[in-house]
Amino acid sequence: MTDIDYKSSGVDVQAGEEAVSKIKKMVRKTYTANVLSELGSFGGLYRFDKNSYDEPILVSSTDGVGTKLRVAIMAHKYDTIGSDLVNHCVNDILVQGALPLFFLDYIGVGKLDPQHIEEVIKGIVSACCENSCSLIGGEMAEMPGIYQAGDFDLVGTIVGAVDRKSLLPSDNMKAGDLIVGFPSSGLHTNGYSLARKVIFEKLGLGIESYVGECSATVAELLLQVHVSYLPAIKPLLGWQGLHGLAHITGGGIGGNLKRIVPDGLSAVIQKDSWIVPPLFQWMQDAGKLSTDTMREAFNLGVGMIAIINPALLSAISLNSDVFVMGEMQNVSSDTPKVVFV
Repeated sequence: MTDIDYKSSGVDVQAGEEAVSKIKKMVRKTYTANVLSELGSFGGLYRFDKNSYDEPILVSSTDGVGTKLRVAIMAHKYDTIGSDLVNHCVNDILVQGALPLFFLDYIGVGKLDPQHIEEVIKGIVSACCENSCSLIGGEMAEMPGIYQAGDFDLVGTIVGAVDRKSLLPSDNMKAGDLIVGFPSSGLHTNGYSLARKVIFEKLGLGIESYVGECSATVAELLLQVHVSYLPAIKPLLGWQGLHGLAHITGGGIGGNLKRIVPDGLSAVIQKDSWIVPPLFQWMQDAGKLSTDTMREAFNLGVGMIAIINPALLSAISLNSDVFVMGEMQNVSSDTPKVVFV
């Protein structure tokens, strides 16, 4: 009779140790003097310099990259999906005025491949370094029966800090404020279930199919890295003229912008005020998707929105290729928080 052991049940402890060994040196690149623990500890230790703030507020967020993972698996490209994850999480706390401190990841797999794990972590490390964020821990879970061989899940948790007086959105938002858009690099990390249905099921295209309307392959179009808006927006944090930020993720422009619009105001968007990238127009035409569906599922080329005092426009334009999308208006209580005209 053959003895049953952990490996025969689908969990390879040695492969897990090999994966950790491969990534330790990379992860240390993200460390600062505030990191007090080594990778592999039961918990990550981070020394928080509260003296840098008058009244420090910790801001945290947990998120994933959705079914963009399926596209990465199809393309056998694992070195950018980690950057997507970090940048998404950075943007999520940035909208409250917070700068990142540290990051933790979760990778769940059906069968652990140390090489794939190394490539995923490479992307996480790269984005952590670019965003001045330390990767202080995480979890690799090999779970056959939950994940199929070749599949994996990827989730991240970020913690940042902001002075209470600089929290966003501010109470100064008012009619006449400008609504300014920051361009996206593509779908970012939302809308992939619909995009995959259109591209792979309806059109029958493959991951390496060339899309003439967009001058790129499907893989190139769908695996563009989610933009971090920290470099463009960091110089503006704490300015009184910056009244609010919205990260355009699931729910699109309307679904995310309305989250920061106070009662009595409406964000009036001029729908022709920016050029929608060819990818979105191609998907709409090919999939015969309605405008409402496009607005609900996709960012339509707008990855971040700032609501600002008009006097701040010249300063914000110095740091990024932004465009004015509309303005805030006083409205009655029954008017939607976001209106496209």
